[in-house]
Amino acid sequence: MNVFLAGATGVMGRRLIAQLVARGHVVTALVRSRDGERSVTALGAQARYADLFDANNLVHAAKGADVVIHAATAIPTKPRTALEDWKLNDRIRREGTAALARCAGQVGARTFLFQSIVWVANPPDGSPFDEQSPTYPDNITQSALDGEGIAQEMAELHGFDAAVLRCGTFYGADAAHTRGMAQALARRKMPIIGSGKNFWHSLHIDDAASAFVVAAEAGRAGLWHVVDNEPVMQRELLTTFAQTLGGKPPRRMPVWLARWLAGSNAVDFLIRSTRTSNARFRNDLDWNPQYPTFRQGLEQVLSEWGGKAP
Repeated sequence: MNVFLAGATGVMGRRLIAQLVARGHVVTALVRSRDGERSVTALGAQARYADLFDANNLVHAAKGADVVIHAATAIPTKPRTALEDWKLNDRIRREGTAALARCAGQVGARTFLFQSIVWVANPPDGSPFDEQSPTYPDNITQSALDGEGIAQEMAELHGFDAAVLRCGTFYGADAAHTRGMAQALARRKMPIIGSGKNFWHSLHIDDAASAFVVAAEAGRAGLWHVVDNEPVMQRELLTTFAQTLGGKPPRRMPVWLARWLAGSNAVDFLIRSTRTSNARFRNDLDWNPQYPTFRQGLEQVLSEWGGKAP
């Protein structure tokens, strides 16, 4: 199988290359710099320079691809964000998806995979939800839902299968958000906000990559939620994380103060409940996460860090 990958130099993209190559597939990776080229070739991929927003340019890079994977994002890493900080990510999800999907049609790819997020369907009341639930996008998640629609429209137009994988919160030893959280917890600067009883649903980056590999090999259309097996309360995750780092339990902070300090975007995300399930993906594609719960994934992360915050 020949795979063309956008987002190849990201934390999931690098794992995707390694897993695909290990399974005997040929990977062509979209890059923008010499550093990116060196990174992907070291993993066994062929590097190609192209503009993510130019379909004609992408066609030359993706020639011969059976599968096109859109795993490119530009998620802001700073603690306090404004809508302006999300503009590039929005463009990647909208214009980038349109260009890549058009490219997939022109090169005759059988399958187009789009990386989305479960929060597009997260109910305001925090109740459980699945792939059949209504969507509730906000200013930040709307572009992900738009990307899903673009992928599906292009699939109908060009005759390929569109697979949309809505993922939970990525974490891993080399993920900027995971490292930042660990450093903040070690300094007791990552508080439990409000009651801490809201649920988070996470996904180890290794498992995110394996899900995309399975979906690429399956070559079928569909919409799936890809998370680990068990949502966990905010307060439990933060307390356990802090304790495994050898630190004191996190302090508590009222919601109003957290909003004043960190802004509404970050705080509203942290205090919402996300309770969904990977059951449909597991059943349809015979996939199982290597790290079924955050506790098991956290053990792997801490092992890679040598048992302390990076």
